[in-house]
Amino acid sequence: MRNLNTRIVLIVVIVAIAAWIDFSDELINPINQQPFRDVSTRLGLDLRGGLQVVLEADLPAGAEISSEQMETARLILENRTNALGVNESVLQVAGKNRIVGEFPGVADPDEVKATLGQTGRLEFVDFGITPVREGSIVQTDVEGGTATNLEDPALDPAAPVIYHTVMTGDKIKTAIVYQDPNTGAFAIDFTLTSEGGQIFGDHTSTHINQYLGIVLDKTVISSPSINSAITGGEGTITGQFTYESANALAIQLRYGSLPIPFKVVESRVVGPTLGQDSLEKSLIAGLVGVAIVFLFMGIYYRLPGILADASIIIYALIAFAIFRYFHFTLTLSGVAGFLLSTGAALDANILIFERMKEELRAGRPLRNAIDLGWSRAWSSIRDSNLATIITSAILFWFGSTFGATIVKGFALTLFLGVAISLFTAIVVTRTLLTLVVSRFKPGAENLKWFGI
Repeated sequence: MRNLNTRIVLIVVIVAIAAWIDFSDELINPINQQPFRDVSTRLGLDLRGGLQVVLEADLPAGAEISSEQMETARLILENRTNALGVNESVLQVAGKNRIVGEFPGVADPDEVKATLGQTGRLEFVDFGITPVREGSIVQTDVEGGTATNLEDPALDPAAPVIYHTVMTGDKIKTAIVYQDPNTGAFAIDFTLTSEGGQIFGDHTSTHINQYLGIVLDKTVISSPSINSAITGGEGTITGQFTYESANALAIQLRYGSLPIPFKVVESRVVGPTLGQDSLEKSLIAGLVGVAIVFLFMGIYYRLPGILADASIIIYALIAFAIFRYFHFTLTLSGVAGFLLSTGAALDANILIFERMKEELRAGRPLRNAIDLGWSRAWSSIRDSNLATIITSAILFWFGSTFGATIVKGFALTLFLGVAISLFTAIVVTRTLLTLVVSRFKPGAENLKWFGI
């Protein structure tokens, strides 16, 4: 990096790639003209509007919940909502027994809440020779109870019946929605694991012309008759499905049951108008602040200040490109962190320029003063940015642990901004200043361009 031309080429290439990402919603391969990555800006709940839900473990007081169970539940819930088409959703564990979910731009809040609240426990239940009406609530022996002998002729019809669960939904490998081309009815085709296929095959072989109920969370979904042995490890769930209900069930089957049940304890809908208003005011405030800072840098530091302004623009291009390329969700707190890191970038330049002016006042030659200004300001720049990075890490941990998404977003953008600002201050600004100074003839008459 000692060679000036190498640094210039590096900066030009980085800026070109950043601008390509910033001003495109989808990157196109120049060779085959095929899109290969979506880089559209992802706005968070507070900027776009949407749904925020707080889920709490629905267990008796004092019940032990492990961190592994909570993380497994979070992943399952995230997969469910993503499969519903709720893109850019954010779910994180808050405390020991809560999960906070944010769903920007959600179209149907009720559907999302219903999908989140269900445990998704699917059971294939032996109903014997009598079908059970869809929508009925039944008891099964999956929790350890003893199943009622359905073939006992002395069975009291008024007595509570405990049905035998032949197999649970964890034996399902895949589940997809299928529409009959002839009737238009929706159903769910599923395939089983090898163990599930064996269990299913054994039962259907010995219970032909009997009913095998499909039960979700103790509610009967369907009560089909076993017409023949099903030994291929595949089957179909039929019922009075709409596409939405069939898709919701397929999602629950694909991503398994929650390790612990949850209930929705709090939910709120943020309107898109409020989010848009917040975004517009944030951008206006940011632009006004940046304009004032740019004027100050140009007036007070003159040529170095103008070059620092150019490096800040490059900093913004690079930072925004990273946010878009890696699909970071931009929130209002994230915008605040980004603007604060912009200040940190200017702070590094100010430290360098002040040390450079001190060297010039001491009678150092221009180029020597520039080199000394950078080397002697480095320790202050290093320590201040390191302190900010440590603070960002602590804030990120706090936001992750306690479900404070606002704090987490602020910490992430602040950390990335500080890291990028170090590059622009040490590499970009110094390269631009060295390039310009190489065109100057050293002399006292040139010092007015450096605020002396």
